[in-house]
Amino acid sequence: MIDVKTAVNAAYEYIKSLQDIMGSSLPDLRLEEVELSEDKNFWLISLGFDIPKKPPKNRLKDLIPTYASLLNRGTPAHGWL
Repeated sequence: MIDVKTAVNAAYEYIKSLQDIMGSSLPDLRLEEVELSEDKNFWLISLGFDIPKKPPKNRLKDLIPTYASLLNRGTPAHGWL
């Protein structure tokens, strides 16, 4: 059986190799947990990472016309309410 440090390094490198498939990098990849299997033949390794959140859309902004959008529609800029 390999030592725990080698097993963790192998798991880390494996996840890093999947970054292209996932479509993003994992700058905060971290070790969460290491446990020896019941039969003591395998290391069970949990790695964690955060997925960046996209900012929520501002629905109100989508509903209220802007000055530029009014001009593009040919609507007079004054008295549009």
